[in-house]
Formats: sequence, structure tokens, C-alpha cells
Amino acid sequence: MQVLVVGAGVIGLAVARAAALRGHDVTIAETTGGIANGVSSRNSEVIHGGLYYPTNSSRAHHCVRGRRMLYEFCAGHGVAHRKCGKLIVATNEAELAKVDTIRTQAEANGVENTEMIGGNAARAMEAELSCIGALWSRETGIVDSHGFMLALWGDLQDRGGMIAFETTVERMRFKASSWYVQFSGRDAGELEFDAVVNAAGLGAQPLARRIEGYPADKIPRLVLAKGNYFGFAGRPVFSRLIYPTPVDGGLGVHVTLDLAGRMRFGPDVEWIKQESYTVDARRADSFYERIRAYWPGLPADSLVPDYCGIRPKLTGPGEPAADFMIAPEAAHGMPRLVNLFGIESPGLTSSLSLAEEVVGYLSS
Repeated sequence: MQVLVVGAGVIGLAVARAAALRGHDVTIAETTGGIANGVSSRNSEVIHGGLYYPTNSSRAHHCVRGRRMLYEFCAGHGVAHRKCGKLIVATNEAELAKVDTIRTQAEANGVENTEMIGGNAARAMEAELSCIGALWSRETGIVDSHGFMLALWGDLQDRGGMIAFETTVERMRFKASSWYVQFSGRDAGELEFDAVVNAAGLGAQPLARRIEGYPADKIPRLVLAKGNYFGFAGRPVFSRLIYPTPVDGGLGVHVTLDLAGRMRFGPDVEWIKQESYTVDARRADSFYERIRAYWPGLPADSLVPDYCGIRPKLTGPGEPAADFMIAPEAAHGMPRLVNLFGIESPGLTSSLSLAEEVVGYLSS
């Protein structure tokens, strides 16, 4: 089967690899000149445990299963990663109740190796920490996300798949059992495919609107939530990831670590109308306030603007977080077409599991 995947981010690469492993002839169309230049290039590089997500949701299922697959993949492909664990901390009784709710949700989701610990036990693990209790998640980790995506690309190439860079899908139409796709850019022209997967991230909704005959009421709205990160101008004081209780739209300004040993903080949630990748240095004021709730020793003038990413959300401020939206033929009526909308966190962790589900729809 000739399969087109649109988008060379982590989801597109994982889907393309999974399709190639099934014996399909796979092409990725990517608007930019390289892999992972969109949402996938600007995340926390965290391997999430699967603690937070509603029972039986797609996010819960794919995060837990995908996390296990990701650790196995990284070990088998030599991708740098570390199972450092994380603490979700409570600084007052109200937060402690929230953290206990997360523990209950984690158990419902089948997340292994979690434990509620007291403030003294948490401080024994992280001396700089201030809290009255915490949920200790041993399965959470960090990964070299670009190394992971390079390994996905390598597996795709090994099985004959290819990426057409600087190539944009202008329109698509289904006729006589085939998809006819018009491209612009480096590989301009029209090509015929048996199946198409839209993994275009922030561009998924605009692409769906360019599919001839696709029902407009099946295209969800796109809501942009910018997440800003600030680096720490000093030596790291934590050896594990430290998370506060979740906030509207995200998981709170948390301590993230990278494999090089750097410590940074973020992301926050900034609701925006159009794409912007500038970190406003003035947002540091709110970061200091939030971080000092669990790290009172944060020095003044120690945070520096680092980078930001944009989450392709399906719901806005004050609304319940939407699940991943995986739309195969049953959702819209068009054969061998899967649209992926709202694939935000924990998309990286979920990618290998999501890819298997998506590829399963292509030949059904």
C-alpha cells in the first residue's frame, strides 16, 4: 500500500515507521527543510508516567503503553534517556488533596511504581525542596527527543521510506479508490496514494480544510497555548523532576532537567491568537512566585528566557482538557484517511503506541 504521512514531527515519524514495518511503501511530506521543526522541537523532553489523564481516555492508554514502548525503543536503539523519576509536590493541605487525587488516577490508569510520601521523605530525596507531601513517580524520565526522532527516521529509511522536505500539500481529493494529492514546493506535482495520515500538528486543521469533500463540522477548532521556559543561571539543585499541582491548561511551572545536566523551569500557559516564539522576559516575575512555593531558595535574577513551544489544543481557558482526537474513516466517512488533531502532551511519550493504532486504521 502506498501511504502518505503529512508532517515529520515525532507523531508523523512514528506513524511512518510503523507503516513501513507493516510492509507499506511510505512517503512523508514535510513543509520545512528538516525533521521535527514544529511542535516536536519545543517540548520538555519528559517521558511521562501517565498519571493525570482521565480513565479510559486515549491519552491515558497511549501514555502508559507508549512510555513502556519508548523505554524499550531507546534501549534497543541507543537513544540517550534516563529514568530519573519525578515528585509532584504539595505545599498546603488543599494541594495535598489534589496530589492524592492524582495518585488515585494513576492507579486507575495502571501506572506502576507510584507512592505517596511525606514532606520529610521528599526533602531527604531533594534537600532544597519545600513541601508537606508528594507523589513519587519512579517511571517518569527524560529523553533526547531529537535522538529519538533520528532513530525513527533511520528505521523508516531502512525499510525504504522517504521524506520529501520543503514540500507542502495544497489539496487532496479521493477518486476511484485512490487519494490524489497536489504538492507545491521542492517536489511539486500530483501523486496518487492508497492512504493518507494527517500528522501536521499545528497545521492539521488547515490541511483538513484542503481535503475536497471533508465535512467541515468534523474539523475541531485549534486553540494555541504557548508554553514558555526559563533557564536557571546556576548549578542544578535538583536531581529529579519537580512538579507542582496542575493548573488550567497545563501541569504547572515545573523543574525540568536535560541529559546535559541543565535545569530549567516551565512551561507556563499563555493563551495566544497567533504563532509567536518569543519569550517575554517579564513573565519571569510570575515564575519566581510559583517556583518559590516549592523552592524558597531560588535566587533573585537567576532565571533567563530560554525557549517556548505551542500546544495545539482543542479547548480553551476554563474548559476541560480535550482528549487526543484520532479521526479515521468512521469519524468522517472518507476511506483510508486518518486525521490527528490536538496531539499535545503527552504526545512524545505516546507516539509509538499512537502510531500502531493509526496504522491499524489504514487497511481496515
